[in-house]
Amino acid sequence: MAAELPVPRCSVSCYDDCVLPPAKLTGRALADDPIAKMGTLVRYPRGAEIFGQDQPAEYLYQVVTGAVRTFRILTDGRRQICAFHLPGDYFGLEPGDQHASYAFAISDVQAIVTERELVARRADRRRDVAKQLLVIRGKEIQNLQDQTLLLTKTAEERIAWFILQMARRTTSSSTVSLPMPRRDIADYLGVTVETISRTLGQLESAGWIESMSPRQIQLKNQAALIRLVS
Repeated sequence: MAAELPVPRCSVSCYDDCVLPPAKLTGRALADDPIAKMGTLVRYPRGAEIFGQDQPAEYLYQVVTGAVRTFRILTDGRRQICAFHLPGDYFGLEPGDQHASYAFAISDVQAIVTERELVARRADRRRDVAKQLLVIRGKEIQNLQDQTLLLTKTAEERIAWFILQMARRTTSSSTVSLPMPRRDIADYLGVTVETISRTLGQLESAGWIESMSPRQIQLKNQAALIRLVS
C-alpha cells in the first residue's frame, strides 16, 4: 500500500530544496515486512543529517543500503554513539515525541521512511504490524543491554566483542566489513582511537585476525575471540 506521507527532504543545508522522490521497492525483505510496505524509499548522501536530537519524531526508518550512526551530545560536549544501523535495521522509534539522538549517514544511504502515526494506526488493528514493532523494540532493548555489559569489560574485550558483533551482522562469518571510521568505533566503545589501533595490532600478532584494509578484517581464530569476550 502506498505511503501516506509527504516525501521527506534531506536535512543537509545544501539539499534543503531537494525533494527526494520515491523509488521502486523490490526484494523479499520488503515483501515480508509490513511496516516497510507503508514507507517511501529515500536517499541520503554520505554525511547527511537524517534527524536531529530534540527534533520531532515523525518517522520510522529502515536502512536498505549503507550505514547510519545515532549519537547524543552530552552536557560536557562529548559525543556518545548509541548504535550503528546496517541494512535491515530500524531506527528512530522513540518512546516520546522527540528524538533522543542525532542520526547521520555514515555512507550513502537508502532508507525506507514511514510516518510514525500511520504505523501506530495500523498497529491498532493489524497483528503483523504490532508484532513487527515488538521485534524492533526488542532489538533496541538488546542494544541497551549490550552497551551496559560493555562497561564491565576491558578495552581489549570491548574491541573483540565489537568485531564479533559486526561479523554476526554481515553476510560473511569470516570477513568483517567496518563501514564506520575508527573514531566512531572508539566513541561507541568508550576507548581511544589509539587503543583500537594497538589492540587490533595485538590481535593480529596473536594470529586471531588479519587486517585486510582499514575497513576490513579477516577472522582467523573466531573461537579465541569468543573465549576472550566470555
